[in-house]
Amino acid sequence: MDQANPAATKAGTPILHPLDPISAEEVVTLKEVLASAGHAGETKRYSYVMLREPARETLAAFTPGGTVPREIGVLLSDVADRSVTEFVIDIPARKIVKERALDPATDGWGPVLDEDYVAAEEIAKADPRFVEALAKRGITDLDLVFCCPLSAGVFGHKEEEGRRMLRVLSFLAPSAERVHALWAHPIEGVVCHVDLTERKVLRFVDTGFETVPGQDDDYLDPAIAPRETMKPLHITQPEGPSFDIEDNVLTWENWSIRTGFNGREGLTLHDIRFNDRGTQRQILNRAAISEMVVPYGEPQPTHEWQNYFDAGEYQFGRLANSLVLGCDCLGEIHYLDATVVDDFCNPVKIANAVCIHEEDFGTLWKHTDIFSGRSDVRRQRRLVISFFVTVGNYDYGFYWYFYLDGKIELECKATGIVFTSGRPEGAYEWATELAPSLGAPQHQHLFSARLDFAVDGWRNSVDEIDVKRVPMGKGNPVGNAFTRQITRLTSEAQAQRVARNDLGRIWRVSSAEKTNYLGEPTAYVLVPEGLPLLLADDAASITARAGFATRSLWVTQFDRDEMWAAGYTPNQHPGGAGLPSYAAGDRKVEGEDIVVWHTFGLTHFPRTEDWPVMPVDYAGFALRPENFFDRNPTLDVPKDANGAHCCRSNKTADKGGCCG
Repeated sequence: MDQANPAATKAGTPILHPLDPISAEEVVTLKEVLASAGHAGETKRYSYVMLREPARETLAAFTPGGTVPREIGVLLSDVADRSVTEFVIDIPARKIVKERALDPATDGWGPVLDEDYVAAEEIAKADPRFVEALAKRGITDLDLVFCCPLSAGVFGHKEEEGRRMLRVLSFLAPSAERVHALWAHPIEGVVCHVDLTERKVLRFVDTGFETVPGQDDDYLDPAIAPRETMKPLHITQPEGPSFDIEDNVLTWENWSIRTGFNGREGLTLHDIRFNDRGTQRQILNRAAISEMVVPYGEPQPTHEWQNYFDAGEYQFGRLANSLVLGCDCLGEIHYLDATVVDDFCNPVKIANAVCIHEEDFGTLWKHTDIFSGRSDVRRQRRLVISFFVTVGNYDYGFYWYFYLDGKIELECKATGIVFTSGRPEGAYEWATELAPSLGAPQHQHLFSARLDFAVDGWRNSVDEIDVKRVPMGKGNPVGNAFTRQITRLTSEAQAQRVARNDLGRIWRVSSAEKTNYLGEPTAYVLVPEGLPLLLADDAASITARAGFATRSLWVTQFDRDEMWAAGYTPNQHPGGAGLPSYAAGDRKVEGEDIVVWHTFGLTHFPRTEDWPVMPVDYAGFALRPENFFDRNPTLDVPKDANGAHCCRSNKTADKGGCCG
């Protein structure tokens, strides 16, 4: 890989605000500062190169045109001596302000490097045991064998301590021209546990399962004729979109949102405000996906270790797609490019990494008055901010929605190819049969959203609200009454909660300082989907490492550096990091500067309909204003906002049927 990037020295967009995404020039400066301090060389690798966001007070004191505080964090790994060090660089001062050595045995390693994938395949194919195992399965052309190196986890193997490990499964491509179809042909029963530092297979497993599924399913099969029944669907905005973006600040209707992007989380949103009749009111300081874990549930030696932390081990942002107009996004689109950083500290531009557009979303409100006969209707519209990442076989889309009535939603879309395995014939409870001898193990996709709330200011409180039945009796003579049970969450230990759909459980984040005109605290409510949390046993390795996924809700007191639900370095971390560690101090969270963390996601028992490519499945949550506004904030939405030109009917002579 080229370790020099001349383009990085060209003049770029100036940094105008402390939360602006890092620039190519800043990346070059960071590398120069480390080199001048003696931290350079061919064996150095750079991970998690991202902005360390300023302290609250620093950010609040910033004024446009003043000095812009900029600190960038980086994890520096030496692939030769196995050292791992965290640095923070003050970019304007060109100096190191933090240096912390990590112990991989207790702190974990940095994320998987690009070169590790190549190395793991080379190491596996050079091992005679692996070659012999392939031959037993009738495979002699190694050029058609594609190794799939996967993060190793931690399972108490003493010989793995202090080693950078990957575990390698393999697939057989039907031909050199159709590599994309290899997921139909897993080479089951063979695992290489690879030591990346000593470049050897530390442990080799062959379970004796020798059947390679033979059915050649291909989602790009040329024999599949495209249907001819779908007529074009055009989305037009002849006057352009209703949003604007300048200096990374996106404005749309009453919303104001600062956009960011980094190589670990991908898209980040900051300083989210709503213009309420001329007053810019805060809702969130920051919102992003902190982590995602994918634990598999097939307890065979080939798969029992499969669990991945897609943000911390693979880095979401670096895997972002360049989006394509008309395919990924429809309508009047505005794209944002992103700058991420490769393993050699070179800035890399991802064109069209973020898509921004607006969508019609059906009825906003409607009423037909039975006395006057008058009928009124307004249409809902939403702003969409999205990006897509590809992590191996799976593809994930992250869609933030902002609505006219103040609601916010995050929708995560999972698609791509289900991970496959060789499947024994007959009854088998751990994997769905997709084709003869081909299985897809059950697994989960569990996300952690980090929501740094600021509902009308930094001091907020959280209430857990359940519906409650009221027994028939005094005060409820006919038994029709029901109410709500409201529990204030006062400490980090208490504020570790599980969703309960049977109780309609929601969590209300309210201002400790501001009320509406009726005296009620202004608030936003987190509405969970309430799907299953982590299903692994309490004593399982993955439970220790993904402790965040055992609770639907965590509330912590704000700390500038507490950013990661599973900890800073989850790769081969033994467990306990992230949210369990953050909340261990049991700090007060009532009327404090708080962060709300929400675990949500999918439990996936694959279907035959998910093969050979998976239609999108969805998971997410909603944030809904509750007593935040004094009344419906959309009374001023015009009835003709979409324009009469959008209306067509089979009754072509009827020109009066359009809302406009």
